[in-house]
Amino acid sequence: MSRVWDVPVDDSTRVRDVRVAAEEASASAGLGPHRTATAALVATELATNLIRHADGGRMLINLVERAHTGGPRTSVQLVSLDHGPGIPDIAVAMRDGYTTASSLGAGLGTCRRIANDFDLHSSPGRGTVAMARIDHEPPAARPGTPAPGPRAGGVNVPLGRAEHSGDAWSHLSDGNRLTLLLADGLGHGAKAAEASDAAVDALSGVASLPPDEILRHLGRALRPTRGAAVAVAQLDLVAGRLHFAGIGNVGARLRTDGTWKPLLSQPGIVGAQAPASVPVRREPWQDGSLLVLHSDGLPGRWTFPDDAALLGCDPALVAAVVLRDAGSAARPVSDDTCVAVLGGGGAAARRPGSTG
Repeated sequence: MSRVWDVPVDDSTRVRDVRVAAEEASASAGLGPHRTATAALVATELATNLIRHADGGRMLINLVERAHTGGPRTSVQLVSLDHGPGIPDIAVAMRDGYTTASSLGAGLGTCRRIANDFDLHSSPGRGTVAMARIDHEPPAARPGTPAPGPRAGGVNVPLGRAEHSGDAWSHLSDGNRLTLLLADGLGHGAKAAEASDAAVDALSGVASLPPDEILRHLGRALRPTRGAAVAVAQLDLVAGRLHFAGIGNVGARLRTDGTWKPLLSQPGIVGAQAPASVPVRREPWQDGSLLVLHSDGLPGRWTFPDDAALLGCDPALVAAVVLRDAGSAARPVSDDTCVAVLGGGGAAARRPGSTG
């Protein structure tokens, strides 16, 4: 099961904790010394910015599977979240080499250049979320506009800053079809993680099947576990249609033509008490469409930010913004929380200096 690092950054001593977490995550991902140093530098810069410019925040570090020539490889995903004043001029802040007197001298522009993927979203008065992914090899060139087409990404947070989350997400693509899965193991902790990991592991062998058939196969794979709530979304790029099916308490919302609609799952537990048949919801997919899947750790009445620029951001960044804005001290989470997003394929406006 994948380790998760959730580090509060409320004073300068926590910056070292973030750097150590980035180094531990790099070791778990099998990164070499150079890329480990890169992850540590980016993590330290983002954490320092939280202290200097936002009066604190939070660093979230996940291990994510990335497609690679020789098969999938694990990368380190670094996310900083804050409720600070926001960045007044993102284009200036993202300029390579730009830094403040109190920073490490790396700057956001340098972070963007040395990370394999970097994206940032900031709103005046609401705060800033930055995301960087570090792969085994450095980027071949300066990141630019991502290739067209939908992408998937997500964030995963364990309850009470535990080492492991009982939730998991995964996606697979075969060219004309993209399948996104989110699993919420029953309860939380190691046994819950065992169930959600089993769902992720089984997906690779059945991703070519329609969502209801995928759920049926997952039911057999999860029988030795305590079971999980699972949602499966499958995008047919040729037909321009999204197929969705779910069992259990996994939330799903689809945005099309500027309107959000819920996609409902059936009651039950995959691997334990699943219904005999599961209906498949079919919806049109177009440029600008966005799908958000989430476990029940996220409050049910979250509101997507009214910011068109966010629609074109990296899906992992979108997931992190949803996570940040949905929670508050008045509504503490009571379970592991996972948010997975499918989108980023449209021509939505982007903030100057932002990349995907």
